[in-house]
Amino acid sequence: MNIYGVSMVIKPFANQVPFDFTLEENIRKQKEAIEFVRKQLGKEYPNIVGGKEVFTERKTKSINPANHEELIGTFQKAGQKEAEDAMQAALKAFETWKYTSPEERAAYLFKAAEIIRQRRFEINAWMILEAGKNYAEADADTCEAIDFLELYGREAIRNGQDQPLTPFPGEMNKYFYIPLGVGICIPPWNFPFAIMVGITSAAIVTGNTVVLKPSSETPMMAWLFQDIMHKVGLPAGVLNYFVASGAETGDYLVDHPKTRFISFTGSMEVGLRIIERAAKTNPGQIWIKRVVAEMGGKDTIVVDSEANVDDAVAGVITSAFGFQGQKCSACSRAVVDEKIYDEFVQKLKAGVEKIKQGLPEENYQMGPVISASAEKSILNYIEIGKKEGKLLCGGNKLDRPGFFIEPTVIVDVDPMARISQEEIFGPVLAVIKARDFDNALEIANNTIYGLTGAVYSMNREKLNRATREFHVGNLYLNRKCTGAIVDVHPFGGFNMSGTDSKAGSRDYLALFLQGKSVAEKI
Repeated sequence: MNIYGVSMVIKPFANQVPFDFTLEENIRKQKEAIEFVRKQLGKEYPNIVGGKEVFTERKTKSINPANHEELIGTFQKAGQKEAEDAMQAALKAFETWKYTSPEERAAYLFKAAEIIRQRRFEINAWMILEAGKNYAEADADTCEAIDFLELYGREAIRNGQDQPLTPFPGEMNKYFYIPLGVGICIPPWNFPFAIMVGITSAAIVTGNTVVLKPSSETPMMAWLFQDIMHKVGLPAGVLNYFVASGAETGDYLVDHPKTRFISFTGSMEVGLRIIERAAKTNPGQIWIKRVVAEMGGKDTIVVDSEANVDDAVAGVITSAFGFQGQKCSACSRAVVDEKIYDEFVQKLKAGVEKIKQGLPEENYQMGPVISASAEKSILNYIEIGKKEGKLLCGGNKLDRPGFFIEPTVIVDVDPMARISQEEIFGPVLAVIKARDFDNALEIANNTIYGLTGAVYSMNREKLNRATREFHVGNLYLNRKCTGAIVDVHPFGGFNMSGTDSKAGSRDYLALFLQGKSVAEKI
């Protein structure tokens, strides 16, 4: 590949290897990065629209969820006027960006990936303080962002070539992909760097321009990315960093006649609202808007009577309580065969009670949930769960600054109970007894979601049945149901878990492209 007269050799894609935090050297470097970042806390950051700094009268405060008195930074809170300005900046940039070669667009992603590698401990540190992740969870997030940039850059180049066609006598035919237009990127707070980088880079590397509206819980992580893209020379207006009032600007941007697509990751309720509004044609609109939505799950791990119980317990604990259960892929239900139910519950209780909880910056296994509103919702579900089953362990808020909730397990839960059906998005696990494997699969499929799931069994025929019958987008056999890796486990679910998009796959970029056929008589 030749960019700006410089030849670049593109190696085959390979995943970024996470740091080993059992090594003292890596722990030391991460702690030093946290101290470096802590000295920068409390600053104010503008929106960046069309390459220009924009300040608003109203502000958004980002706080440390492990200590709600610590201010990460002050950000803007834009309204409809600023939203229109951002849209116009993206429209203007699209007129030239859409003609930029795929190789040149990919080069920006590759350069950004290299900067992120160089600043990895620092980016981790911001995430540890702003999102409440421990060292390994933060680093996995950063690694995933690098992987998205590297994979999507390569795929953009591949998609940028003329596509193969069947020859036809007397004609010269071409089929190629072109970008859609201006998109709205709305990432979540729980993977504040990886998903934000993934959905934004997929859109811009395919020739679109975007208004990036980060979560108000983690705007710093998106600020870091836009700053990196600025440093690598991304043209002004291609990526517009836009912290805003969701109530005022969300519907406005979704409804805008010039919005071509919306890429969203978040709750089912918000996702369905976006899909509904995007389906309506507004005055001046000349296309059907495309929505890419990943909307969460109610994920189940099935533990068969022929499972290795110790392995299953370990997988359930990691899946349920990693990052405080704040993952759309997290295990929120363990469906256990009655033959091993008592043994499983006993070992589960012992394992959960060993979990150490404390400050993410001190690298405890579990930290806080993201916000006061999340804490309130989770505690409410725990009270509901106490009435729907038996509290095995946990269930309390910790008496300390920040939003800390104990890892909570509720057993003997009915498959149709609220805590078995509704997404809680916190450290709460429901344990359900199944009569047999048939019953376990039936329960596993009884929610409106279909994102991730896992089955523990040593019986090959049962695993084969699960492969056919367990209706989720990401199924794991004899391993945890979290931790999807880019281009290893393409990620995205069925039913109310979203629009069946597969992030980190080789066909993901097609969601941001449209095909054009040109036939010439010769």
